[in-house]
Amino acid sequence: MFKASERARHIAKRAIWSMMIIGSAAIIIGLGFSVILSNLLVRPVRQMKEATQKISEGNYDIDFSISASDELGGLANEFNAMVKKLRTYRALNINQIMAEKQKSDAIIRSIDDGIVVVDNEFKVTDVNPTAAKALNIESGQLQNKHFLEVVKNEILFNYVKQSIETGLPPSIEERKAIFTVEQGEKQRHYQFSITPVRGKPDSLLGVVLLLRDVTRMAELDRLKSEFVMTASHELRTPLTSIGMSIKLLLERTMEKLNEKDRQLLLAAHEDLQRLKKLVRNLLDLSKIEGGKMEMEFEDISLHRLCQDVAGILENQTAEKHIHLTLEVPQNLTDVKADANKITWVLTNLITNALRYTENGGSIRLSADHRGPYVHVSVSDNGPGIPLEDQSRIFDKFVQIKSDKALGGSGLGLTICKEIIRAHCGTIWVDSTPGEGSTFTFTLPAAEKVLHEVSYDL
Repeated sequence: MFKASERARHIAKRAIWSMMIIGSAAIIIGLGFSVILSNLLVRPVRQMKEATQKISEGNYDIDFSISASDELGGLANEFNAMVKKLRTYRALNINQIMAEKQKSDAIIRSIDDGIVVVDNEFKVTDVNPTAAKALNIESGQLQNKHFLEVVKNEILFNYVKQSIETGLPPSIEERKAIFTVEQGEKQRHYQFSITPVRGKPDSLLGVVLLLRDVTRMAELDRLKSEFVMTASHELRTPLTSIGMSIKLLLERTMEKLNEKDRQLLLAAHEDLQRLKKLVRNLLDLSKIEGGKMEMEFEDISLHRLCQDVAGILENQTAEKHIHLTLEVPQNLTDVKADANKITWVLTNLITNALRYTENGGSIRLSADHRGPYVHVSVSDNGPGIPLEDQSRIFDKFVQIKSDKALGGSGLGLTICKEIIRAHCGTIWVDSTPGEGSTFTFTLPAAEKVLHEVSYDL
């Protein structure tokens, strides 16, 4: 029995080892199969991940293939179809973008006006041949250079900078929006405009500088001004001679003439006075536009100046029973201006108001200090200015369509505008038909002008 028990124990021990060996082998084999199976399952997913990364980087030239016919095989086929469509879309999109770019380039280069495109960093990104010719630089040398390297004009650069910083076109007077370029012994004049370019409502891509050649127009304007000045000078001598002759006739032969002849002589005298006034206005306008009219700037008191103007026009206002009211404070800030020229402006504005205001009406001359400027206004309760005439009332030879406008030359308001502009001010009109008109102009306060002069020095 002892031997049988010993043999059973030995068999059991061997069985245990056998089971352990078989179990370990089964575990190892299972792990091996699981690794192989997981590799078979994960490899396509890993390949798909790598392909996706390449697509995200812009590489669409890939082909993801799996020989399996299960769900992974179907997913691979759909993935390949998607990549193929993306590849086709990219090709179409690139072709469309290139076509649009070529079209834009062709349009820019075919425009007769000069075009300069500037980005947010003030670098020139594009320029057409007209602008390159205007700037005397080859097109290839302009791109990706700073604006000042290309244009070399700080005033124009400041306008471009202002437009990029604000996102709005700069406000520039028409006569100041001229860019002059030296080309050998000649000068070329270009009228410029600056337009911001936006990609999105809150995204500014840069600005576009448009250069329009106005050299011929500037030359014609110069010749016209010279002709007007020369013709006016030549007309002054014969007009003076005719005036003296008519005056002598009025003094010596007035009583000897019949009523009809006297009327003709008086009409000739009135027409001569209007003609002499027109010649004077043409001369003054030509001098102002040509910068040849001398300005004697000094500190003047508008209160005293307005009182003097009211005294000059006292007889005319009394004749029409028009009440002229002065609302100019005695302690109003002085202005830096030419007293004679401002007197002329006020006289012209009040005379126009007298012409259009009915007997018994009223005219108000007022002034007040607003910030760095003094505002001066002439208001009346006349018929007002038609809406269609208000936008061009300060143009040359423009007259209001009214019977009361007879005798004017249409240059008075134009000269007023030029005189006020020479004083660094502005002039405008506010009018409602049937309710009167208000002409307002601004003059820089004396302390502001002195500060600017000291700064420039």
